[in-house]
Amino acid sequence: MNNVSRFEVGQSASLSKSIQQRDIEIFAQLSGDDNPIHLDEEYAMGTRFGGRIAHGMLVAGLISAVLGTKLPGKGAIYLSQELKFRGPVRPGDTLTAKVEIIEWDEEKSRMTLTTEVSNQNEDVVIMGTAKMLVEAQPN
Repeated sequence: MNNVSRFEVGQSASLSKSIQQRDIEIFAQLSGDDNPIHLDEEYAMGTRFGGRIAHGMLVAGLISAVLGTKLPGKGAIYLSQELKFRGPVRPGDTLTAKVEIIEWDEEKSRMTLTTEVSNQNEDVVIMGTAKMLVEAQPN
């Protein structure tokens, strides 16, 4: 059975995670982005944010986690991702990444989804749109 037929416009999925300072430190090490806004509280206190913030791409990674594990899930390949960063994420924030299918072309196996990450106060910190290639996977 071709399992790509299980998708329809309006389907959504989400994933939640608390971002800790250790996550930020690991991301800085892996990415090479050691900007002190993420790692040095004294430095960060003097910025418009008034303290350390998480890397935008660390937070955006939660969108990738939803797309790769939940919707569309296994075998999905990113074609593009548009992101708008709307607010800071601080160590200790609990985030929820949500995606929703807005276009589905089963014949071409291509999907467009809205993508959004919000914090525990329901403030949207990232919003955007993803385009995915979804190939049928063996059951």
